[in-house]
Amino acid sequence: MTTVTISPVKLTAGAIAEVKRLMNEPEFDHTQRLRIGVKGGGCSGMTYVLGFDKPEESDEVFEIESVICVMNKSHQIYLFGMEVDWQGGLNSRGFTFSNPNASSTCGCGTSFAV
Repeated sequence: MTTVTISPVKLTAGAIAEVKRLMNEPEFDHTQRLRIGVKGGGCSGMTYVLGFDKPEESDEVFEIESVICVMNKSHQIYLFGMEVDWQGGLNSRGFTFSNPNASSTCGCGTSFAV
């Protein structure tokens, strides 16, 4: 693992608050970190990964307002400069991704192409 000083992604205040809320749940495994990444699939070719996971050797580690995050080094090319937000409304609830590297996105907002 490599620790980086510049965060490749941004989390809005709403996203940070929701992540910290989840981390404060009684059953949360504090050995896990917030994983931000991509995987193949989805209607546009790639899908965002956002969840808690154990760090791996191929990860870069960075911290955003005391939230320790991990990202596979090879994913940074797809995600550098991306902003993750949390929408808590009744009609639209969940994490959203604003990625300047995406050439197109799908209607669900979790799939993109580069």
